[in-house]
Amino acid sequence: MVETKTDIIVAGGGPAGIAAAVTAARAGRKVILIERGKFSGSKNVFGGAVYAKAVREIFPDFEEKAPLERRSVKHNFALLGKEDFTVISYGSAHSSETETYITERGKFDRWMAQEARKEGVIIVEETVVRELIIEERGGKKNISGVRTELEDYYADIVILADGVNSLLAEQAGLRGKIEPKDVALSIKEVIKLDREKINERFGVKADEGCIYQIFGGPMLGIVGLGFLYTNKNSVSIGLGIALNELISRQVKPYDVLDELKNHPAVAPLIKDGELLEYSAHLIPECGYKKMPKLYADGVMIAGDAGMLVDNVHWEGTNLAMISGKTAGETAVEALNAGDFSAKFLSRYEKSLRETFVIKDLYTYRDVMEVIHKHAGEFLGYYPQKINAFFKMFTGVDGIPKRDKYHAFIKSIFTDRKISKLSKDVAGMVKLIWSIMK
Repeated sequence: MVETKTDIIVAGGGPAGIAAAVTAARAGRKVILIERGKFSGSKNVFGGAVYAKAVREIFPDFEEKAPLERRSVKHNFALLGKEDFTVISYGSAHSSETETYITERGKFDRWMAQEARKEGVIIVEETVVRELIIEERGGKKNISGVRTELEDYYADIVILADGVNSLLAEQAGLRGKIEPKDVALSIKEVIKLDREKINERFGVKADEGCIYQIFGGPMLGIVGLGFLYTNKNSVSIGLGIALNELISRQVKPYDVLDELKNHPAVAPLIKDGELLEYSAHLIPECGYKKMPKLYADGVMIAGDAGMLVDNVHWEGTNLAMISGKTAGETAVEALNAGDFSAKFLSRYEKSLRETFVIKDLYTYRDVMEVIHKHAGEFLGYYPQKINAFFKMFTGVDGIPKRDKYHAFIKSIFTDRKISKLSKDVAGMVKLIWSIMK
């Protein structure tokens, strides 16, 4: 078997892996990035949006060069009942620091990989890392490379950015097996639509875009959310549902997606569209409480492999890129010092804790626990009640408004017992308290 030695090996060619590789290569270090897909982004299931602030830290001029679809100027939150809906829309011109761009990751990741090659990163595609190479050094186990089906690659430092189902992180002893409640299954369709239809239906112009976050509908009472993003000549629509919900309820995600597409809030937006693509993927949902140790002797973990996803805001790419950049910087420091021990590499996690990445994950550390416990209420009863309020508020039927208000308030206490309402309030207070403290 062929053997290759380099400074740094990166497993995974997504945003985290590319950010790590580019950062180290710019510092003059030899980097080999191994990607199991045909090309970076080829196996990604992404809505999706990238955030200018994070991307600029790696690629300062990406707005002029990267294959971007649209700049998001409108963010809609849709609360769906079984047949009715309430949509809250926020629009902004955005400052340059906070701009959000809608992208197709198959194109965007491939562009990032091309930029990484220009920086000197060697990218090995269509190659699966089978296992880590672990050697004894001074009575301690040290990760010194990776084994593929054709070649062994050795390096002083290995950075794992191989996604949520990282078997390599398990082998490194940094993470246990994923449980169904720790991840969501995300499925997505890309539907072709003319640019003019997109502009008209979503109330945007030129290269402006719109994002939808969707609650309820066929997901009423289920720990799951839907999404919709406008591309140049297509829309990406999909949903993510907690894997344990799919198992316990015996629900097929593609059936739920079909129901969502036929909902009166969604169907007019995608009418007469042509299906171009269907895909599915696991995404981390467990947040801070299931974040593994991010380093060991000779190894660091970045991106989804480290469960670094903010599922409250549906942010992943920015956390991935900043964690990858931080891992790349730490790797360079370790190489300069000639120290690849866990003690030295702990600087990576310490540095990451000073960024928004772990601070945000800590802020929302209890959210999923509360949501799972109160899904029937927070993702079922109350969205429907909000719709009922707006139906009452906007309806003109000859009934005095005062009587309608009284009836609506009374229904809250007849629909649910005082004890259940008290538990709902307690759950919400606990959630807000955990976020604020």
